[in-house]
Amino acid sequence: MTQRTALHTEHLAAGAKMVDFAGWDMPLHYGSQLEEHHRVRRGAGVFDVSHMTVLDLAGPGARDFLRHLLANDVDRLKQPGKALYSCMLQADGGVIDDLITYYLGEGRYRTVVNAATRDKDLAWIRHQAEAFEVVVTVRDDLSMLAVQGPNARTLAATVLGGEAGMRALELSIFQAVELGERFVARTGYTGEDGFEIMLPNEEAAEFWRALLAAGVHPIGLGARDTLRLEAGMNLYGTDMDETITPLECGLAWTLAWEPLSRDFIGRKALEHQRAEGRLRRFVGLVLEDRGVLRGHQRVIVEGSGEGETTSGTFSPTLGMAIALARVPAGTEETCEVEIRGKRLKARVVKPPFVRNGQSCL
Repeated sequence: MTQRTALHTEHLAAGAKMVDFAGWDMPLHYGSQLEEHHRVRRGAGVFDVSHMTVLDLAGPGARDFLRHLLANDVDRLKQPGKALYSCMLQADGGVIDDLITYYLGEGRYRTVVNAATRDKDLAWIRHQAEAFEVVVTVRDDLSMLAVQGPNARTLAATVLGGEAGMRALELSIFQAVELGERFVARTGYTGEDGFEIMLPNEEAAEFWRALLAAGVHPIGLGARDTLRLEAGMNLYGTDMDETITPLECGLAWTLAWEPLSRDFIGRKALEHQRAEGRLRRFVGLVLEDRGVLRGHQRVIVEGSGEGETTSGTFSPTLGMAIALARVPAGTEETCEVEIRGKRLKARVVKPPFVRNGQSCL
């Protein structure tokens, strides 16, 4: 049965086109995906991301558990509220999921995993947790809203009101604060500044309506995808999955190799892969000929071999076709992409394509 978030009625009231996403009835757009994309780049938009899964981890073994579970090292989190982006890996280094973990205090962490990977993530986490003194609690009682855009923080702080709003505005990037039952993090998935706000389900609709009344626009999953691709951010299941390691999906920067004594899951496989060398590169592509880039198109690199696009779209901000792609080692500045039987020229770039509303090309 398709699941619904606490904001389902609000989406229908706003005229959303609803689609099934990972078993959830979610808004694709509210009339115009293109317009919603620009609203986030130029003003402020709110996404209902309550279909994602919030987990609280608590206990004397929580820190050691996460240091074993994640490829990045939560020991880097010294100050309550600080956040860490990481991959969760199989023993062979394949990516089970990517997630953000927040340090809440001694023996207390919060993490958010993707909606489409919920069941396998929970099974894996609970299995691995058996060896540690840690309690894993699924927070299905919480909704999650992402407010993004150059005006997002100011408008969201107004809705939060008073001291809560002031404390939210004081947050540094990748930092969060607990405000009673509410949790506000200065994180996001669009390449814009903003907050991700978790709050009790029974408060979600009123908060949503207050955001809209303050001038924040509802944004669907369609624009979320073009925004995240412009921002050069991976999408699980498209740009990475269990067959790919972080070394080949542009996430090597999330691997904490030091200290050498930390034996996180997947470490040995990654060390072996790194030692072998000749890793495929994860790059951005900009199409120079006329056409549209999509995922899983063939990429031809003269003298080096072949690769494929992992996700692609027409960039509303840049007005050109862009893609993320996995290409052979040795790929330099140009390649060709096969689109409908024709080989079209593309330029190799380093993601992101857009950050804070400005072109990075």
